[in-house]
Amino acid sequence: MFVNTITLVLCLASLATAHFSIEYPEMRGDSFAEGASQYIYPCANVNHTAQTNRTLWPLDGGSVALDLHHPWSYVFINLGLGTDSPSFNISLTPSLLNVTGNGTYCLPKVSLPAGITPSDGQNASIMVATGGRNGVALYNCADITFTSNATTLEGDACQNSSNVVGTIVTASSTSPTTNTTTGETTTPTSAGVSHSTSMMTTGFFAALGAVFISWAL
Repeated sequence: MFVNTITLVLCLASLATAHFSIEYPEMRGDSFAEGASQYIYPCANVNHTAQTNRTLWPLDGGSVALDLHHPWSYVFINLGLGTDSPSFNISLTPSLLNVTGNGTYCLPKVSLPAGITPSDGQNASIMVATGGRNGVALYNCADITFTSNATTLEGDACQNSSNVVGTIVTASSTSPTTNTTTGETTTPTSAGVSHSTSMMTTGFFAALGAVFISWAL
């Protein structure tokens, strides 16, 4: 009985460390709490309530900081406009991000796509999806309010862990190139541009696509 208990505790600890959290904007709630699960789209079964905290975010896009626990993760960020249960149909990462290393990964500014112009005071939610070696997607959400008074994180407030590097995954199968980047998702963070057509990448894209399509129907 004691051995079984220890095994269960170790398994639960392993599951917890293999997941991730949104450090900024403030995450909607505890996705490890009873009834919640990061395997559940779109927000880990953590529902919006009247007490949900909302972080003020700039009108043209703001910072996103994650605490990642896998040796590497694919990261995908979507936006949904509205207060309660928005459709996360606006991609803030047109290309999938591949983040190597576990720890803090911070994007100083995630720009809004052209044509997306939220009004001052408009509520929205950010959904972050990650995928790892097993190809299973994990989800968390953060709630924001757009405002002209908000600023992005700067300096030490938005620093990657020393072992964390982010690259872009493209559909090209040609030889890789390297680009110096600025930290915006339009010109991705970190030094490399990854060209990958692996089954893992394809599977993660397909899984996300299927979920987004089913959510929109």
